[in-house]
Amino acid sequence: MGDTNKTAGCVGGQSFGRRGFLRRAAVVAGVLAFGAVAPGGMADALAATGKAEKPNLKFGFIKLTDMVPLAIAYEKGYFQDEGLSVTLEAQSNWKLIVDRTISGELDGAHMLAGQPIAATIGFGTKADMVTPFSMDLNGNGITVSNAVWAELKKKLPKQPDGKVVRPVKAEYVKAVVDDYKKQGKTFKWGVVFPVSTHNYELRYWLASGGIHPGFYAPHKGDTAGQINADVLISVTPPPQMPATMEAGTIDGYCVGEPWNQQAVFKGIGAPVITDYEIQKNNPEKVFGVTEEFAKKYPNTLIRVTKALIRAGYWLDAENNKNRKEASQIISRPNYVGADYAVIANSMTGTYEYEKGDVRKVPDFNTFFRYHATYPYYSDAVWYLTQMRRWGQIPEAKPDSWYLEMAKKVYRPDIYAIAAKELIAEGKMKASDFPNFAKESGFKPVQKDFIDGVAFDGRKPNEYIDKQKIGLKGDEKL
Repeated sequence: MGDTNKTAGCVGGQSFGRRGFLRRAAVVAGVLAFGAVAPGGMADALAATGKAEKPNLKFGFIKLTDMVPLAIAYEKGYFQDEGLSVTLEAQSNWKLIVDRTISGELDGAHMLAGQPIAATIGFGTKADMVTPFSMDLNGNGITVSNAVWAELKKKLPKQPDGKVVRPVKAEYVKAVVDDYKKQGKTFKWGVVFPVSTHNYELRYWLASGGIHPGFYAPHKGDTAGQINADVLISVTPPPQMPATMEAGTIDGYCVGEPWNQQAVFKGIGAPVITDYEIQKNNPEKVFGVTEEFAKKYPNTLIRVTKALIRAGYWLDAENNKNRKEASQIISRPNYVGADYAVIANSMTGTYEYEKGDVRKVPDFNTFFRYHATYPYYSDAVWYLTQMRRWGQIPEAKPDSWYLEMAKKVYRPDIYAIAAKELIAEGKMKASDFPNFAKESGFKPVQKDFIDGVAFDGRKPNEYIDKQKIGLKGDEKL
């Protein structure tokens, strides 16, 4: 890092942790406020971020549509603009993603939003991790086999045109689950990981219809999540979901695209509901690194965040005009490796629930609008509430603990520095971002959940206690 402090204003070149990032943010904000240089020279005058301490980087990802910000940052030269030489490497499963990031084999990765949180609180592999960037909103679906869909469809209300009324309430699935029980069978679901959005979304939806998805009891050595369950939920890697269901090992699954649309194209199943219908604009994936990486390479992390912000912006620009090109890019074998038509089905603003039932869902994949890339504390708190609800956090915690953990993992301070530098460089506008001077990190109370329960990120225990199924208060298994 020898030459990072030679540039005027580079107060963070040798600083570590949140305090260093905040000092640097103050410098950036001050220059922006006073506008003391000509627009063309703004970036050089700011010089808030020195050279990348580690310019050669390897990032991991899983073969899912929502890895696309990494692909675009690479393909459009945004990493290169930041002086970074990045290698993107597909990983076989989510456990490997987090384990290899913790070990240093990967410098960072496309992660489930729950992964850096779970690692930091010690559920699974223990390590302090941070995220300065939320990769997307929405993007998941819940799919069932043809046999299940045939039974379920008999019970569902229909529109005048004969198509199913959406969203599908889980109470109808309960009738199918009950039929299975009468036949002595267990209804089997697949999710991608125990701390994945998919697991929590599936559980949330099932519970809203009176189906108990099961508890975890890590303090007793039970991490299967099947205690008191009405259904069996197990883990299957995303690309293997369709084949696993086709083989009859599972009856349905919750996964990101393109693996729900793949079931439609292959004629083996039908998506029942999307996560957008369960929880409107829910946070999905994040870019995660270890806290050690963030402390050791602060300039590098800011530059990575800048590149990813630009990628998210490009993906949503001008009413999704770039989505077809993006779908072509990630259809390549080194990225997602699914057919372009399958990827584009959801990426371009439509969703096919079953053959012939194509509906407009313009926000199914959201990468920038609605401040999708900003790492809100309240998003982290919501994940923690679900971990507590299903026993992954076995004991009651005060509200202050939830907020402390959220602020330890989610780092909007890093994001703000990156965003302000992009504004200063003329690559983005202030109006593209939250008002950083007033931003608290907490979204307004969210009311768009399928069960009608409102979520206030500042009052996690109040939210937990409103749920009909799940641990609450001082309950412990």
